[in-house]
Amino acid sequence: MYPVLCDLDGVVWLAHRAIPGSAEAVGTLRAAGHRVLFVTNNSSARIADHEAALAAVGIDGSGDVVSSAGAAALLVEPGERVLAAASAGVVEALAARGADVVPGSRATVDGPPLAAVDGEFDAVVVGWHRTFDFASLTLASTAVRKGARLIATNDDPTYPTPDGPIPGGGSILAAVETAAGRRAEIAGKPFDPMARLVREMVGDGWSERAVMVGDRPSTDGRFARTLGCRYAHVWSGITMRGDSVDPVPDLVGDDLAAIAELILTGG
Repeated sequence: MYPVLCDLDGVVWLAHRAIPGSAEAVGTLRAAGHRVLFVTNNSSARIADHEAALAAVGIDGSGDVVSSAGAAALLVEPGERVLAAASAGVVEALAARGADVVPGSRATVDGPPLAAVDGEFDAVVVGWHRTFDFASLTLASTAVRKGARLIATNDDPTYPTPDGPIPGGGSILAAVETAAGRRAEIAGKPFDPMARLVREMVGDGWSERAVMVGDRPSTDGRFARTLGCRYAHVWSGITMRGDSVDPVPDLVGDDLAAIAELILTGG
């Protein structure tokens, strides 16, 4: 059997509201012997929070969640002073990496007031957070202009919800890049740092048959190509029927339940 890699937002749920049939599909795939991993560009939540949210919709995600926060942490070195213009998931991943983490947004309530943050940084990590404002933009862009590397968890411009898309991490990143005059190194899907995390979890020798299930071709589809595996596209998330899907998917279904049926019947 081979791994099935599932995006979360738009595949398993929308804003943590389960997409009908997703939990049952995960259970069916696992019962058939497939390792199901959840590979998300959502960097805002801690891993334990992702696992708790999965449990709340009937899915055991223990040890099976890979997030772009962890991918971004691979791009810094232990001991480096890092400004986290992001939420708690990024702070957690950077701390686990051994970085000296300074919160650079009001998303982390136990950090110092933004006006009190000074000094030079080795890197700035930008991720999605609801408290992005002019003060955090100024702090992040100033640090980059002073020489800090600019790293982003992802560049997804939007985030799917039951009421339609809202601004994603890429929208915040665009503001920082514009203000800093620098392009970021992207860690999450579809780029190599995220692929490295996945390979560390599942080992080698599986790529040709494995499936990446996603709703956004520009990230999930391209990530499948980065990994060398198949791409299964679903219509339950950000992409509307009739939209161009590039790269061309290997499997297409309404939702995760439909993709699971295709896999289990020889897809």
